[in-house]
Amino acid sequence: MGKERGDRRAQAAHDTELGDAVARAQRGDEAAFSRAYRIVHPPLLGFLRGLVGDDAEDVASDAWLEIARDIGRFRGDGAGFRAWTASIARNRAIDHLRRVRSRPRGTFLENDLADIPARQDTAEEAFETVSTQQALALIAQLPPQQAEAVLLQTVIGLDGPTAARVLGKRPGAVRSATHRGLKRLEKHLASLRPQGRVTDSDPCALGGAR
Repeated sequence: MGKERGDRRAQAAHDTELGDAVARAQRGDEAAFSRAYRIVHPPLLGFLRGLVGDDAEDVASDAWLEIARDIGRFRGDGAGFRAWTASIARNRAIDHLRRVRSRPRGTFLENDLADIPARQDTAEEAFETVSTQQALALIAQLPPQQAEAVLLQTVIGLDGPTAARVLGKRPGAVRSATHRGLKRLEKHLASLRPQGRVTDSDPCALGGAR
């Protein structure tokens, strides 16, 4: 409980900093936009890697062009900006998958997002015990709707209702998808331990990359 409260406080402080940077960027402060980019881009790129795999950098570039163009229209705080950018990135990922009309090489999800109209510590354990790429690959073994729900909440850091708005689904449906996804992820982790494929010392774990 103490760790969860500390994480929430840290996230709130981060969102306050992000909200301030976004507000200044909307007034034309280029340095502030760069700061917002540095805060948001790493988790956003991780989210996109879970959606389009090796094409994540290209899709992220398209998303940031749109974000930079439309930032003046954004209304909200730091947490809202994370949700807004995630929604833009997701839409660009869907557009990308529709253009290629098939799953691109390196994509983690089992099905194209173009066809898509528990316990939180399970995901945290995955990110803390395996590399970032391995953790994303584990999540990507989930059905697409479960994978998206888990990615938005563990990589982007959105709460359940905000993730639901990004996905255009009811909060209850997202809670259910997240719960089922985390249960499956827990089974994946359990199956890796006897094989010695899960370690506690990987320096690339997402927890250290946020």
